[in-house]
Amino acid sequence: MKHQVIAAGFAAGFALLSTTSAFAVTEIAWWHAMGGELGTKLEEIATKFNESQADYKIVPVFKGTYPETLTATIAAFRANQQPAIVQVFEVGTGTMMAAKGAVYPVYKLMADQGEAFEPKSFLPTIVGYYSDPDGNILSFPFNSSTPIMYYNKDVFKKAGLDPETPPKTWTEFETAITKIKESGAAPCGLSTAWVSWIHTENLAAIHDKPYGTKGNGFEGLDAEFTFNDELHERHWGNLKKWYDAGLYKYGGPVGGNDAPPLFYSQECAIYMNSSAARAAVVNNAKGFEVGFAPLPYYDDIIQNPQNSIIGGATLWTLNGRPDEEYKGVAKFFAYLSKPEVQADWHQFTGYLPITNAAYDLGKSQGYYEKTPGSDVAIKQMTRTEPTANSKGLRFGNLTQARDVLDKEFEAMLAGNKTAKEALDAAVAGGNKILREFESAN
Repeated sequence: MKHQVIAAGFAAGFALLSTTSAFAVTEIAWWHAMGGELGTKLEEIATKFNESQADYKIVPVFKGTYPETLTATIAAFRANQQPAIVQVFEVGTGTMMAAKGAVYPVYKLMADQGEAFEPKSFLPTIVGYYSDPDGNILSFPFNSSTPIMYYNKDVFKKAGLDPETPPKTWTEFETAITKIKESGAAPCGLSTAWVSWIHTENLAAIHDKPYGTKGNGFEGLDAEFTFNDELHERHWGNLKKWYDAGLYKYGGPVGGNDAPPLFYSQECAIYMNSSAARAAVVNNAKGFEVGFAPLPYYDDIIQNPQNSIIGGATLWTLNGRPDEEYKGVAKFFAYLSKPEVQADWHQFTGYLPITNAAYDLGKSQGYYEKTPGSDVAIKQMTRTEPTANSKGLRFGNLTQARDVLDKEFEAMLAGNKTAKEALDAAVAGGNKILREFESAN
């Protein structure tokens, strides 16, 4: 119900603010959900923009987790104190789309303010995820990631596997993790974060299978989940088989917080998580060499796998602020689009470069040669043109549906349900949530 309330709150009317800044410098509030080193880097970006000109000052404000930031924004709307910019995670896109009148679409903002904004300069998968059915980008891409495979090269050597040839297919993957365990090179083969994002949503995209109806939710609120298909039944069944054999250790629900330590301690040889986890992996994986690879695929289903889909967040511009702030927001977004700004953010954090120019700059700087594996995510995202099945998801209250999915996956691991029964229940529970969202909007 939490996200339903959020959507309803956005949909409620609000009065336009008419206050005018009495200062020469126009301050622009940017609410975000990044703490720690990421938050420090974000503040550095804002400071450098502020120092690059004298008319506007971006003021970053940390508001907690992504859901907390969204909730705080709703409360601010009700008090007519909303920020000009708010960072919203990718699964909140459907909720933001349904918030009629609350959002100032970025394509319109940039045109209205006379700032250059060329959608073709962005990575196509990113553009597709955050665009309306007509191809207009609604929010500004900022921190985008995609899941990849991290693996322990030292364990591969001990198991007699080629550390420079990670498994490409799930058949090869099963052979590898079986050999790792049976050889005693490591107690387990796999742990993974995000069963929902990696082993369900991205699984569908990579194999060019629909996750739901209505173009995966892009074409209407009356969409339904349909991921209880043969592909997912097969894959979840494999995870259950590997779990029972000790080849796979469950990393926990949602983001899978138990998975990283299993990899860092060398208990599990392979770890799947966001490309944005790269910095944490490099900093915590002590005493062994880490390899980076794309996610595997079932080669009897697809010979040339599709692109993976993104995670992360974008920056939404909100209605109801003074006109002079929007001029500054547009200039800030133009600044964020600069190749040198994007390349620096990408190389520091592990998030994807959002533009082709930023990627090209990294190549000319020799970054990818100096840091092997750092371009795995980019290549996986750009290896094909996105299809209707691989451009992303646009379902309302998707976080709630993911929670249902996690519970059903755990029921399967516990032996209480078959893979098919768990998937059927996850789809039924998720579709109930979608109908509640549709009714509220």
